[in-house]
Amino acid sequence: MRIREVIILLRPEHWVKNLFVFIPAFFAARLSEPEVIGNALLGFFAFCLMASAVYVMNDLVDAPQDKNHPDKSKRPVASGAIRRWEAYLILAVLLASSFLLPCLFRPEMLLFSGLYLMVNVAYSLSLKHFAIIDVSLIGLGFLLRVLAGGAVTGVAVSHWLMVLTFVLALILGLAKRRGEYVVAMGESNFRKALEGYNLPFLDMSMVVCSTVAIVAYLMYCFSPEVTLRIGSDKIYYTSFFVIAGVLRYLQLTMVFGKTESPTRALLRDGFLQIILLCWIGSFAWLIYGKKWLANISPGLF
Repeated sequence: MRIREVIILLRPEHWVKNLFVFIPAFFAARLSEPEVIGNALLGFFAFCLMASAVYVMNDLVDAPQDKNHPDKSKRPVASGAIRRWEAYLILAVLLASSFLLPCLFRPEMLLFSGLYLMVNVAYSLSLKHFAIIDVSLIGLGFLLRVLAGGAVTGVAVSHWLMVLTFVLALILGLAKRRGEYVVAMGESNFRKALEGYNLPFLDMSMVVCSTVAIVAYLMYCFSPEVTLRIGSDKIYYTSFFVIAGVLRYLQLTMVFGKTESPTRALLRDGFLQIILLCWIGSFAWLIYGKKWLANISPGLF
């Protein structure tokens, strides 16, 4: 067992998904508070450990099937680069660390960490074989990250944020299934859940979820509660980046077929990264810009 195989097993590139822990504090305009950012970082690292534990568990469960997949057969457990007892040892260390960290500092997060683990155990052992339920559990996993972020920072999670998180995660899950379906077409041995999908259904489902996500975001932007809290009625300007980002992701999925791994698509697509940075920058300016300017030049505000 070499360090390189262990890193591949932990899949640190997927830790970017755990940035959802920061979302409640970001939208509440509290990321500038040292205690809040510290607690958010704690939640992020704890979820990274938990997420890696889930990936190790998935690899152990899926190893027999992964051996027949053109790409997944190269995974450390499926290829034999890491023996099963070694993977179980790594899994035990990750699980213990992911629960110990919140126990010592922010016990409020334990509930959501435990639920996340339970959902993923159920997913790995059984529920991933049922179409629609499988992508719904992926969406629930992202939602639990956001709820954990709210718990660890003491920030209430709005209903708008919960809906947006779940629907956007559904888009990612459907895109992943679509990529897997395209790869599996013509093969007799493929993921059982794919029997409940076909390309027209997956494409239509992604379009429906994308429409709901955009409408929900626009309603969020025009919500009096949100404009009052942020102190600006210009939030809707950020929707242009959201619409462009959704369209780009649909293009990557339906035109170029590059979203079997949503994380890889995000990390490799410059266009999508620019749109995401522009959205974050514009929203950060609306939320924090006036506060920063007031600190620099108190007499102006």
